Amino acid sequence: MAGATRRDRLRYWFDTTMSKGTPALIGWLALASGALVLVVATAAVLLAPGDTRRNGHWPGMVWRSLLRTLDPGTMGGDSGTVPFLALMLLSTIGGIFIVSSLIGVITTGLEAKIGELRKGRSRIVEHDHTVLLGWSEQVFTVVAELVEANQSERRSCVAILADRDKVEMEDALRARVGEFGRTRIVCRTGNPLKVADLELVSPGTARSIMVLSPEVPDSDTHVIKVLLSLGARDWDVRRPHVVAAVHDSANLPAARLAGGPETRVIDADDIAIRLIVQSHRQSGLSQVCTDLLDFAGHEFYMRREPALAGMTFGAALSAYDLGVPAGLRRGDGTVLLNPPGGTVIRADDEVIVLAEDDLLIRLGGGTPPPFREQAITTATPREPEPARTLLLGWNHRAPKIIDLLDDFVAAGSELVVAAPRDDPTGALPAFANLKVGFSRAEPTDRPSLEALDVGTYQHVIVLSDEGFDREHADARTLVTLLHLRDMEDALGDPFSIVSEINDDANREVAQVTKADDFVVSDKLISLMLTQLSENRHLYDVFADLLDPAGSEIYLKPAGDYLVPGAAADFATLIESARRRGEVALGYRLHARFHEPPGYGVVLNPDKTAPLTLAAEDRVIVVAEN
Repeated sequence: MAGATRRDRLRYWFDTTMSKGTPALIGWLALASGALVLVVATAAVLLAPGDTRRNGHWPGMVWRSLLRTLDPGTMGGDSGTVPFLALMLLSTIGGIFIVSSLIGVITTGLEAKIGELRKGRSRIVEHDHTVLLGWSEQVFTVVAELVEANQSERRSCVAILADRDKVEMEDALRARVGEFGRTRIVCRTGNPLKVADLELVSPGTARSIMVLSPEVPDSDTHVIKVLLSLGARDWDVRRPHVVAAVHDSANLPAARLAGGPETRVIDADDIAIRLIVQSHRQSGLSQVCTDLLDFAGHEFYMRREPALAGMTFGAALSAYDLGVPAGLRRGDGTVLLNPPGGTVIRADDEVIVLAEDDLLIRLGGGTPPPFREQAITTATPREPEPARTLLLGWNHRAPKIIDLLDDFVAAGSELVVAAPRDDPTGALPAFANLKVGFSRAEPTDRPSLEALDVGTYQHVIVLSDEGFDREHADARTLVTLLHLRDMEDALGDPFSIVSEINDDANREVAQVTKADDFVVSDKLISLMLTQLSENRHLYDVFADLLDPAGSEIYLKPAGDYLVPGAAADFATLIESARRRGEVALGYRLHARFHEPPGYGVVLNPDKTAPLTLAAEDRVIVVAEN
């Protein structure tokens, strides 16, 4: 084969230069313009010397030729010899070609640049922002909460990296979340599993990083891989704290090992199970937890209060005009929720305060608000009694629910599982307090439910059926709840109903069933991750609240704290709870149990506003039992 000639090499060099894009094309057009101008000016000097002298000699001809190249309309008033006019015409025609080509090149370059930007492959330059890795239904709840949390900030940014089209992500967020307020939402297209793609969202300068679980089978594996990708990155100065969730408890150790010490991984399944069990015992708990985790309501904040150093925790309960102390975070990181009233607050302690916003926490002037002694009552001790619980449906959470339920119920209690399948209880171990039985039944079938004699149970738990997609499973749950509510009305309201819902949008529809509580685990996990992205130390607070061994949230009869119907205020309610070794966070009004959005829950009310509670109302407290 013959070797390449000089012409071939020159052509290859030219082609390579042209392939470099818009800058190279503009460069070639600039060279062509310069060559045209110089050739025309030189030719004018040689062919029309008289005209050249009248127009400023060679420099003047360069200038006139340049004007005609860039603006063809300038030749309209030319006069001179035929060679001179011919050269000016040549310059004009060449200018038309060059200018039109330049416009085309610039237009094409701009379109290519806009197309590239729409692909979301450019690196962002942000500082102290929140990074979301991955895409799922969780992203809408998380972004909405971050927007709400950043309302008081002058400038904030949320960067999302997912293997999806940038424009589609932005459109979906606008449709589901709405206005972003002062928060800028930046979407980038990339694979969170690739270290190179992680750089698109500038993780090294982020305040926090949140790993979202994708809606795919074995989503925990994806989360663990993303955590490994973060661990493989070279962190120059500091590594922001990372939060993530796994849905299978067996994957928790691996996820925590992959994430390292800077990562907080929560067990979504365990949290959902604890909420279902505790809500079964005291309806309304999931709504209280939603309010505590939702930035639109009241949440926990940690702040140092030098003015309270040396004061006991019991005295600090009445030291705030705005906010309710719920516990302490010691200097060594230990969290004490509802510590004994005599616990002395140290100078390096942080007080855990329930407030609407950190800007709305205010200490009093030194004199605590007065309480009304005549409205305070003493609770009558109640011995725990055996109860019967009906568990409708079966999914992977059911064995753990039954196991945890055994820790809470009194000895001699009974649980009956009713599901359209073979008996799954045979594989369960023996329980200390709970007797477990099984009955084959279809929860959506009215005759099957009536055959269970539901009126003999004090509590009913309805689980979501994993054999169907989320929407279909929720639809089946709604049918079951309607049957139960109709049967309960006929029987005289003998049992409470706690239901598991997959999609929070279906909760509003489900209100017609008037179930006592709905546990929307995915939303609660999203809210918790958002809280932890703002303050990672809150994990210990929530873990303690959901741990049966520590202090928990209880909704207790209002008659145990205040005389029913007596005029009082929240300061009096705080004092009544303090005498019982508890912290009052608010109350729930029975008359508004089924009224969205609060469902009767009132947290951290005005301490001096008039308050009258009925016997059916509930007081929300942090207590050991």
